[in-house]
Amino acid sequence: MPELPDITLYLHALRPRIVGARLERVRLVTPFLLRSVAPPIDSFHGLRVIGLERLGKRIVIGFEGGRFLVIHLMIAGRFRWKDAGAAVPGKVGLAAFDFDTGTLILTEAGSKRQASLYAVDDRAGLAEHDRGGLEVLDAPRDRFAEVLRSENHTLKRALTDPRLCSGIGNAYSDEILHAAQLSPMQLTSRLTDAQIDALFTSTQKTLRTWVTRLADETGDRFPGKVTAFRPGMAVHGKYGQPCPRCGEPVQRIVYATNEANYCPRCQTGGKLLADRGLSRLLRDDWPRSLDELERYKAERRDGPAKAGPRGRSRAGLKPDP
Repeated sequence: MPELPDITLYLHALRPRIVGARLERVRLVTPFLLRSVAPPIDSFHGLRVIGLERLGKRIVIGFEGGRFLVIHLMIAGRFRWKDAGAAVPGKVGLAAFDFDTGTLILTEAGSKRQASLYAVDDRAGLAEHDRGGLEVLDAPRDRFAEVLRSENHTLKRALTDPRLCSGIGNAYSDEILHAAQLSPMQLTSRLTDAQIDALFTSTQKTLRTWVTRLADETGDRFPGKVTAFRPGMAVHGKYGQPCPRCGEPVQRIVYATNEANYCPRCQTGGKLLADRGLSRLLRDDWPRSLDELERYKAERRDGPAKAGPRGRSRAGLKPDP
């Protein structure tokens, strides 16, 4: 899912292309994309764009007359900028926004259609799309601490909860927590003041670094590949690869449709976090440390293991280490 740095990149690319331009028409290929009924979408035809803004992970296009189009890309939604009147791709195309300067095409990969478009009459209606999360790049340290401690969650959940922190998702939360050297499973209620300081600093620094980096890499071109997996990331999408800080292999835990990537040496004191599905399978044989994990891998590589890390049999178990 595009997060704060990715949405900021889209806004950076769209401003010189559509601010001041006139929207000639919206071509909906998938009617389900439009989730609102009033005002009608064709009432935007002929209006000029007067501004762009980010609302959490949503892109907001402001028009003269105080109206807005709100676009949520969800997981697989992406934009393409084409010449005026360009055709919408058959398999992945959802809609085209024809401006007098060119055509913005909205696509979504995969079979699920989760991206959404809302037409909004005024700023009061726009506020209904605001999940209320803190804009972490603008917030003072004390307000950041107050929001984190307002509910008792793991750090991973707190950073990715749009009611608490705006614009942060799975990818950049991994990077933030690695930079802060904090466990994704650390409870917010148990954070020390020093840990709050580290997390606040790493949150702002990580997001600002990636906003600048993506803008520099893209330049004046329209971003052609917005992805949650980038070569320069420290741990996200780096399972099994060496941590850039200590060299130990990056680990991950998978839950529901998400995952958390982390370095045990840097973030959890060498402890392996329990993957819900795999640890349930292994039970007491779940390796608790990197050393136990390495012994387990060696046993599987060199021959059938007779005993687990604490002396229990692993017969019949085939986990993916």
